[in-house]
Amino acid sequence: MPALALLSAVLVVTFEQLVQWKYGPMGIVGLLLLTIGLKAKSPAVSSLGAVVLALLVTGPAL
Repeated sequence: MPALALLSAVLVVTFEQLVQWKYGPMGIVGLLLLTIGLKAKSPAVSSLGAVVLALLVTGPAL
């Protein structure tokens, strides 16, 4: 079980670093809002995080 928790933590940190490298600080803010909204079961906060991430992903195309 500790190996599964360690692997999970490594994957989460790697994903966060990838988002920060590709999308900068606003990517981390969007990911943080999305995560907090999902854990708190707050649709407004999770929607805000999803919108921030969507705008970052589609920003150059607009």
